[in-house]
Amino acid sequence: MNYKELKDIPRGDLELELGEQLNALISALHALNVRAAANFDSSLQPAAFHIVRWLYSYGPTNAAALAESTAMDRSSVSRLVKQLQSLGYVNREASPNDGRGIVISLTELGQQKITDALKEKESVFYERISEWKNAELYDFIQMLKQFNGLNRH
Repeated sequence: MNYKELKDIPRGDLELELGEQLNALISALHALNVRAAANFDSSLQPAAFHIVRWLYSYGPTNAAALAESTAMDRSSVSRLVKQLQSLGYVNREASPNDGRGIVISLTELGQQKITDALKEKESVFYERISEWKNAELYDFIQMLKQFNGLNRH
């Protein structure tokens, strides 16, 4: 379809199509996250993988910050962190800034397992964009940034 043909399509129809495509992306992402969680450790709930994924992306933190940033309640985070610690995936150590606080971080085993689990997940998306020209990929990235509100001046 070219740009001249687009002027005949009602804006609402295009917005519905966008919603459908976003729902498809969210559903595919959720399914990939569940698979990646199972690849990480099938004995854990996907919520535990969410914690590990967050620690992998953002680094060590305390339980309160982890609960807030993952949209989980503190008791769930505490329970999941204890499970992850018992399996050797995370450490709980006294905060270097405040000896009373506890900092949660990934162990070497946790780092390796999350890296392995994410490889499969990432390969699905890399496969989808493998035929794209660099200009198409760049434009897609810029549109996603704009959509996500990340390139405001």
